Amino acid sequence: MASSASVSGRGGGLLSPAAVLLALAVAQALGAPAAPCVPRVFSFGDSLADTGNFPFLYGNDSREPALRTPYGETFFRRATGRFSDGRLIVDFIADTMGLPFVRPYLSGRTAEDFASGANFAVGGAMALAPDFFRGRGVPMGDRMHLGVEMKWFHDLLDLLCPADRADCTGMMNQSLFLVGEIGGNDYNIPLLSRVPFEKIRTFTPSVVAKISSTVTELIGLGAKTLVVPGNLPIGCVPNYLMIFKSDKKEDYDPETGCLRWMNEFSKYHNRLLIDELEKLRNLHPGVSIIYADYYGAAMEIYRSPEQFGIDHPLAACCGGGGPYGVSMTARCGYGEYKVCDDPQKYGSWDGFHPSEAAYKGIAIGLLRGTYTQPSICTTISSCPQLTELGSSVEYKNCSTVVHLTVVAQVIGWLLFFLHFL
Repeated sequence: MASSASVSGRGGGLLSPAAVLLALAVAQALGAPAAPCVPRVFSFGDSLADTGNFPFLYGNDSREPALRTPYGETFFRRATGRFSDGRLIVDFIADTMGLPFVRPYLSGRTAEDFASGANFAVGGAMALAPDFFRGRGVPMGDRMHLGVEMKWFHDLLDLLCPADRADCTGMMNQSLFLVGEIGGNDYNIPLLSRVPFEKIRTFTPSVVAKISSTVTELIGLGAKTLVVPGNLPIGCVPNYLMIFKSDKKEDYDPETGCLRWMNEFSKYHNRLLIDELEKLRNLHPGVSIIYADYYGAAMEIYRSPEQFGIDHPLAACCGGGGPYGVSMTARCGYGEYKVCDDPQKYGSWDGFHPSEAAYKGIAIGLLRGTYTQPSICTTISSCPQLTELGSSVEYKNCSTVVHLTVVAQVIGWLLFFLHFL
């Protein structure tokens, strides 16, 4: 009697065992992608990590250019709420881990919507609540902050594990948590309000303490693997290069053209954060707390932009023109702005946020382990995708076309051989 695995061939006959094995092998090779390295990714932060919560909060605000094109034009071909022309670091991380892009929390309704995790980041969010700044004489309207994002996370846990929070322990243990980038706006808003820099510097211990308390809270809920990014080199941000332009040559890094004093401040924040994370590691030896060196990864781009295919590392693709691609009278999506022909050649998208090309370069540095401490490659050791970055961070739309072409060819060959077996 024929095996149930046999397959009918030409003329109604049965294929040979060799043909069946060949068919199964090809089907397996071209079938579903590799299992995800982690079951879920949960992300917190600001506009550097927001994958689409912003439109749900501010969708009716016509003054917000990020809610419409040209934002999103490079990859998504539409505005998604991301503050860039395409994908963000969190997108590349999720993709490399074998997961879909992380769903914005405000876009989901059911537990099934969050099967691969959730993103709580919101453009404009701060680490500290506005009251902190008001109490120190800094004008501050109502803004999103880490406390609200953590409240959303608790609400999600109630949705995922309605009977008992303990039911979520296994999920928490296995998930990857990205706590940031966050804290940049705690400095950006006072800087743009012309708060004295010496005063802004005094905020840093409180900002780092808030990040630390958030990490501690997540660990208390069961998190075992957390990535905590530092700040980017803000002295390389086009808008700051314009606003704080100096006639003093010594104010600039001769290698990159970035403002020294602003980058020194970023390094100060990062040193305090690194020291705090080391304290947390000592308190929680069974937890992997990974520092993501956004500063170091980004400086690679500013020092050697040609290695990333970038011609204008300190200029914005979308903005008001000028040496840094920005001006005081126009900004991306607002006023008489200009958009470059090829965003991939620029380090900045809109003068404040990196381009997809820059985000990609930073993500590669992190995922290869060069700019994560301890290395994310050794921490998530069961992830073969981390050793295949050359293909996993390329454009999905291009790779999909190539993949489908190969699939069609192999299926054609398979049918040809099966015809004669």
